[in-house]
Amino acid sequence: MIPNTKHKPGFTLIEVLVAATIIALLTSIGVVSYQAANRQARDAKRKADLEQIRAALEMYKTDNAGNYPLGDCVNVNSLGLSSYLPSDVTPPKSGETYFYKASADRKNYCVSANLETTPVPASSCITDADRCGNNFGLKSP
Repeated sequence: MIPNTKHKPGFTLIEVLVAATIIALLTSIGVVSYQAANRQARDAKRKADLEQIRAALEMYKTDNAGNYPLGDCVNVNSLGLSSYLPSDVTPPKSGETYFYKASADRKNYCVSANLETTPVPASSCITDADRCGNNFGLKSP
């Protein structure tokens, strides 16, 4: 007698587990890539904001006898630069702050932020103290 070789429709448990594993792996790769892209986008906004603040500080200096505002690791929003900035400059995540620190003679400054990715040291302020504890800063030109 010939055994019944009729194929039953459906998937075996192994086939389902392999497919689920592949889907989970692809999903996790996508999520990690998406998060990395978001971090880079937020860092790009931080850098652009610091450049806007730098331009506003240069306009402030022109209007104030060649001096930058007083400040030792103060929130940039407390400097009164709103008339020099084209828009409200706020960090991309809540609870973050852009900091400003002026030299004693008010001829130099550093504005800083915390980047989520590796900072670019070439454009950073000179010391950690100048960056007010942040990992990235722009110094006066």
